[in-house]
Amino acid sequence: MSDRLSIDPAHLSDASAALLERLREHPPLVQCITNSVVTNFTANALLAIGAAPAMVDIREEAGLFAGIAGGLLVNLGTPAEEQRDASREAVAAVSAAGTPWVLDPVAIGALPVRTALAHELVAAGPTAIRGNASEIIALAGAGAGGRGVDASDSTDAAAEAATSLALAHGSVIAVSGPVDLITDGHRTARIANGDALLTRVTGGGCALGAVTAAFLGASRDAAGAARAAGASALDGLLADPFVATVAATVVYTVAAELAAERATGPGSFAVTFLDALALVTPDVVRARAKITTTGAAASDPAAARS
Repeated sequence: MSDRLSIDPAHLSDASAALLERLREHPPLVQCITNSVVTNFTANALLAIGAAPAMVDIREEAGLFAGIAGGLLVNLGTPAEEQRDASREAVAAVSAAGTPWVLDPVAIGALPVRTALAHELVAAGPTAIRGNASEIIALAGAGAGGRGVDASDSTDAAAEAATSLALAHGSVIAVSGPVDLITDGHRTARIANGDALLTRVTGGGCALGAVTAAFLGASRDAAGAARAAGASALDGLLADPFVATVAATVVYTVAAELAAERATGPGSFAVTFLDALALVTPDVVRARAKITTTGAAASDPAAARS
């Protein structure tokens, strides 16, 4: 895989379409330890995109289940004591197994319990961290968070904090906003798809964390093909967590655009969005993706994350 290929927007569009197809052919089992406000919407979003959700979030089960999951989401939206213990169990299990996992540090900064847990978990090196700009800045230790679950900073204002976090923990950082920003500290992609109605539905951002875990699970499955004799450059791209995180955001936000074109408000959008996640095709993703890239690629992205 060449450096140019790894950050070329056209190749990222092709990889997004190909990973969507692979996810549907081999549905990853995604364990979600997520907040009580969004559990149902998150499970439905995973089912719609083609993955298999499992809301196993109690102590003495979370770690056991994480050993068989293809991907894990840890969302700190309503971190009750048992869910905090379950998060620690599951993160330990996936770290030992090499399973990709996503940390969503919801509303950290001003609230001390979840903020301390976020800093504890990030030290374990999440494969990806998804949050709004204020959450990412707070996790990097450079701000006090936003207004509850809402960001008070712009996506570009979080770019430096995102790069710092990525390099410190070997994670891919996804900053949600009107234009999403994704970086692994060496490569940065901006995605200009999506619709404001996504912010008017409970769980719009949180479900993206679960969908990202699903794409990372599909990406891990692709790693075997990438190592096989005669593997193509595209096979190599599909096994890259940075590319998988970009793919999750592209597919999710393209589906949001499709839903917004048919919805009349937040209520109909929520229903239509699930339909769009199920119906969006690789060809539509490839045609509608709005990706720009900046920065230099690492010569060996896998080594850069080790």
